Amino acid sequence: MDVLIAPASLVGTVTPPPSKSQAHRVLLAMLLSGGEGTVSNLTTSQDIEATQRCAAALKASGNGLPLLDCGESGSTLRFLIPIALTLRGGGRFTGRGRLMERPQKPYFDLFDQKGVSYEQKNGVLTVQGALTPGEYPLPGNVSSQFVTGLLYALPLLEGESQIVLTSPLESRSYVDMTLKTLRDFGVTAENRGYETFTVPGNQRFQARDVTIEADWSQAAFWYAAMFLKHLVDVVGLDPDSAQGDKVIGDFFVQLCQEEDLDLDLSDCPDLAPPLAVMSAFRAGRTTRLVNAARLRMKESDRLNSVARTLNALGAQVEEGSDRLVIRGRDRLEGGAEIDCCNDHRIAMMAAIAATRCRQAVTLRGAECVRKSYPEFWEHYRMLGGNAHVFVSG
Repeated sequence: MDVLIAPASLVGTVTPPPSKSQAHRVLLAMLLSGGEGTVSNLTTSQDIEATQRCAAALKASGNGLPLLDCGESGSTLRFLIPIALTLRGGGRFTGRGRLMERPQKPYFDLFDQKGVSYEQKNGVLTVQGALTPGEYPLPGNVSSQFVTGLLYALPLLEGESQIVLTSPLESRSYVDMTLKTLRDFGVTAENRGYETFTVPGNQRFQARDVTIEADWSQAAFWYAAMFLKHLVDVVGLDPDSAQGDKVIGDFFVQLCQEEDLDLDLSDCPDLAPPLAVMSAFRAGRTTRLVNAARLRMKESDRLNSVARTLNALGAQVEEGSDRLVIRGRDRLEGGAEIDCCNDHRIAMMAAIAATRCRQAVTLRGAECVRKSYPEFWEHYRMLGGNAHVFVSG
């Protein structure tokens, strides 16, 4: 799907979709509890459908290793690898896009120690064996998703285990969300300074009813619209949420200041696209988005795709190995065709930027928002966005 966007003002009230991060965690806790509780305010996106599909495959009876189609969801894949080992002795994992290229070495290193077999061939990762109680060393600077996957699986083992981080943990807030979900479902794990997590064995997940809260990660794009002087009011968010991306409110205040800034993204890498578009419109000011190397292994090489997209619109963005340096301008020229890179956050970033460009902007492959925010274009037009869908060629 291609979308032609003409400059326009956005006005009105919008409620972001339910939190994808919380929904993944709740759905897996429901799976491990037997699924007797209910989940309210759950809307489907491609990532959530992947977790639901894999949970159903794990529950289904049958011999052999289950086939688990994770779509393009990194959370689904990394959360479920240790869960599948615990429930079914392993699984065969597939995916689309760049998913199967994302690094799994932290798990593979553990499996070498634990005697778990694995093979990645022709786009399928086969993992087979059994997890045993004990010590699980993990790097903390690759992805917190590895920590979360183990935190779900280790309580089901017969004895106590420890996750020992061999490097500082990034994205701590996502681990906090995991620990909160575990507590909500009656499972305990002791966090010792984000260096060691002690997990008692022989625990059971207890079913409960859960309402999924609104997503701060998606709300960040509407915060970007507000920064670009659109009269948008974002409602339905929980200010006490465990979601780390609620820091967008603090960043918004900082970006309103008349000074150069360094913003540390080590705990909130998904905020890079909305922060980048905000920074691009800070006329006369330089913003550095730092500690963001992990963005290179998202749906796209997101450091590159953010820089390339905004520069195509007339911004001044310099890409570094782990950062973006953005020199703000009053307005961007636009008039470009943008490849969304099959990356939902690039499409949403470009859509917000296009509202303040001098010339219309064409987004190629704009349907990629379905991965996390299927209603994005509906909400965009509801607020007054001038977005025309057409078929290219």
